[in-house]
Amino acid sequence: MTRSAESMQMPEDDVEGGVLAEASEVLIDDNGGAEWEQTHDEAWEERESRNQLKHVAGLGELEDVTEVEYRKVRLERVVLVGVWSSAVTTQAKAEESLRELAALAETAGAVVCDGLLQHRSRPDAATYVGSGKAKEIADIVAREEADTIVVDDDLPPSQRRGLEDAAKVKVVDRTAVILDIFAQHATSREGKAQVELAQLEYMLPRLRGWGGSLSRQAGGRAAGDAGIGSRGPGETKIEMDRRVIRTRIARLRRQIREMAPAREVKRGSRRRYGLPTIAVVGYTNAGKSSLTNRLTGSAELVENALFATLDTAVRRAKAKDGRLYAYVDTVGFVRRLPTQLVEAFKSTLEEVGDADVILHVVDGSHPDPFSQIDAVNEVLADIEGAESIPRILVFNKADRCDQATLERLAALEPDAHIVSAFSGRGVDGLRAAVEALLPKPGVHVEALLPYSAGALLSQVREYGSVESVEWLGEGVRIVADVDSRLAARVVESAIG
Repeated sequence: MTRSAESMQMPEDDVEGGVLAEASEVLIDDNGGAEWEQTHDEAWEERESRNQLKHVAGLGELEDVTEVEYRKVRLERVVLVGVWSSAVTTQAKAEESLRELAALAETAGAVVCDGLLQHRSRPDAATYVGSGKAKEIADIVAREEADTIVVDDDLPPSQRRGLEDAAKVKVVDRTAVILDIFAQHATSREGKAQVELAQLEYMLPRLRGWGGSLSRQAGGRAAGDAGIGSRGPGETKIEMDRRVIRTRIARLRRQIREMAPAREVKRGSRRRYGLPTIAVVGYTNAGKSSLTNRLTGSAELVENALFATLDTAVRRAKAKDGRLYAYVDTVGFVRRLPTQLVEAFKSTLEEVGDADVILHVVDGSHPDPFSQIDAVNEVLADIEGAESIPRILVFNKADRCDQATLERLAALEPDAHIVSAFSGRGVDGLRAAVEALLPKPGVHVEALLPYSAGALLSQVREYGSVESVEWLGEGVRIVADVDSRLAARVVESAIG
């Protein structure tokens, strides 16, 4: 039987493979070597990899999507989708990012049915994953009875619409999920206003719709049988929606500006008394609130959830020498934190820029804690004044780490503190390191205070650095470093 006859009898699935194998044999004979065959096999494997959707292990109501109105993200059964490129990241990092998206979706109230990754050079301009993969994803969504696709990226409006039209289900992106979590967790008036502002700014370019539901314009014959009074210029519904949203955005910005004085009063009182502040920053769910509780003995909300803390919490602590200082627990960061949130929560992040020490808390039990460190540092770089503030790096959750992990963290970051807010391991050493970095008050005073100035002496102990106190018959001799305000009061009250 000739070669052509053999190929005609091949099963349909093997035809392409047979033709490629035949071409490979011919070229090997012509070139006298197997180098081309090896290169060809690698290229074929790369092509096969790009053509397959990879299911990420451990992850795991069809409605009209043409509405113009913004619908609050209501995640129930979801399928996660991501695209990664070898030129940008690795498969391991892409899978870790998708697992983080799964944690975000579950925090928002979703049930994750499946997680899919596609390897391609760049996202498809029309549907993000390409029309063929969109159909495959639609089949998976139908099989899992899911009603939402969550994309591990910040989708432009055109790609979101394209994927919705192809898959016939609602599509939300990573930013929308984070905004929804923030909306659920915001409790204070300012926090709610900041979240609403971020949501409206996100929604504004994503309004959509078609046909008569949008049009409020009619002229000439376009009015049809509507008759007199229906012709002339008008305003489309989408233009009305945009105008309402812009008006609301302006109102929210004004309200947030009006809240600034109250925030400044609280911050000003700390400055007035010279109270040093420690800004506790870090990736979301790194254990910042738990560590703050352990360091201060407070009972701040602690929850094993992403973005459990949105409103800034200030907790006082007392140093060994009796001096008071404060820990400021801030909102957690995350990779690719939406720019709308960074802008909306700028007032909250101002606390970091005004701090005397930055305590950077990292989840030491995370598979890739250093990527979280980089994500936090990117946000800190955008905060004015944060670069010049002393920092302490802390790996938390040591109770969840094995010995090899602890040794690796200590070797890679020898200056970092390894602690456990749960068990208390290493907390005393961390507290001592924090207190050693507290700024020294700028005015040195030596004075003899009358016994009637007990309240002033107490303030010097709380807000200054006391070197010595001597109880004499005529009064109390004190040597201390205080700020200029307290120094003036000490001089005014001193005997002689």
